[in-house]
This record gives sequence, structure tokens and C-alpha cells, in this order.
Amino acid sequence: MQKEVVAQLRARIALQKEIESGNHSHAEELNEMWKWVKISIMVAAPVCVLTVAKDIVLGEHAHRKEGPLPDYMNIRNKPFPWECEDCALFDQKCWDKCRAEKAA
Repeated sequence: MQKEVVAQLRARIALQKEIESGNHSHAEELNEMWKWVKISIMVAAPVCVLTVAKDIVLGEHAHRKEGPLPDYMNIRNKPFPWECEDCALFDQKCWDKCRAEKAA
């Protein structure tokens, strides 16, 4: 068992040394590159087709209804650190409303 492990390690080291030596021709390198391009396409194409099929079959997922948040989702233990303390950072409608109130 131990001899097999040692032989396997030596084979791996020999392969790594061969790879690092750079004794491959340009044609061999191109063939290796195209092999991996083909493998990538053969894997990516079915994945893309299956993903599109899943999206078509299952449709769009549900989103939250538009409008004000329920009270339990709008709990503020401390104000936000910007000028409109009650507005979320990317809630443009709230920001516009807050600025209009401050301007009036």
C-alpha cells in the first residue's frame, strides 16, 4: 500500500515537472486551449438552456406589494445618520417627500 502511494506521488511530481518545464509546442498548447473551450461550451450551453427553461416554466417570483411598510417592518431604534432620519438610503420617494417638507 505504501509503495503504491509513493509511486503515485512520484508520478504526480514527474507530471508537474513536465508541465513546468515548458517543453510543449505551440500547436500542443493551442490544442489544449481548444479542448477546454469545447468542454466549457458543452457544459455552459445546457446550463443556459435549462436556466431559461426553468425561468419560463416557473415564471417570476413574488415581490412585496407597493405602498407603505407595515408597522412591524418600520421599527427604528435610533434615527438614520442622514438628513431624513426616517427614510431608507435608497427610498427616493421618501427622500423627495422629506425634502419637500423641509423646504416648506
